[in-house]
Amino acid sequence: MPLSEQTRLKILDCDFSCLDGTCCYCSPESAALIRRRTAGMELHAVHLIGTGDYHYQTLFWIERMRSPFSLVLFDNHPDDQQGAFGEELLSCGGWVARARRLPLLEKLLWIRTEEDAAGADLGPLPGELYLSVDMDVLSEDYARTDWDQGNMSLESLCRTVRDISSSGRLAGADICGGITAEKGGTQADFDLNARSTDAILDALGASR
Repeated sequence: MPLSEQTRLKILDCDFSCLDGTCCYCSPESAALIRRRTAGMELHAVHLIGTGDYHYQTLFWIERMRSPFSLVLFDNHPDDQQGAFGEELLSCGGWVARARRLPLLEKLLWIRTEEDAAGADLGPLPGELYLSVDMDVLSEDYARTDWDQGNMSLESLCRTVRDISSSGRLAGADICGGITAEKGGTQADFDLNARSTDAILDALGASR
């Protein structure tokens, strides 16, 4: 049964790509500014954070968790690499390494492949759940991004997302991925990404 309008999650536009010092690497100054701008935004919502170049913003949301939680990460890349410029710059490829040090993060479930999604077991995950989806986990039949992509079907992704949403433990979520016109994206790419994003939002119990 569809969720009522009263219970559907809000969708928040949290794209801060217009700020200097934010693409792939986030300067300390820009990180502080984004934290200030998002401080008044709801955590229990779906945050649309732009392309995968800005996936590090997930860290800013989960820093606001106030009880033990698990992070469920759909991503074709681990995002826990050591930054090329050390600890000073937060990066889209290294934010998970920082997230692992958060005292309230008890478990990270990384779902990368179709097989991972089929075998995902939410039962052992402690605490509330924060969900982060990078659309590069999807095959090119369902999304077009500016990173190499995985093999997952949209159906498999949405099935697991729906399980998380219906568990009653969802603390918040974000979605990133896609491609920009500057990086060669076409209208067909944008339309495909929009359809897949809408399907993920529906699985989360949210709508535009």
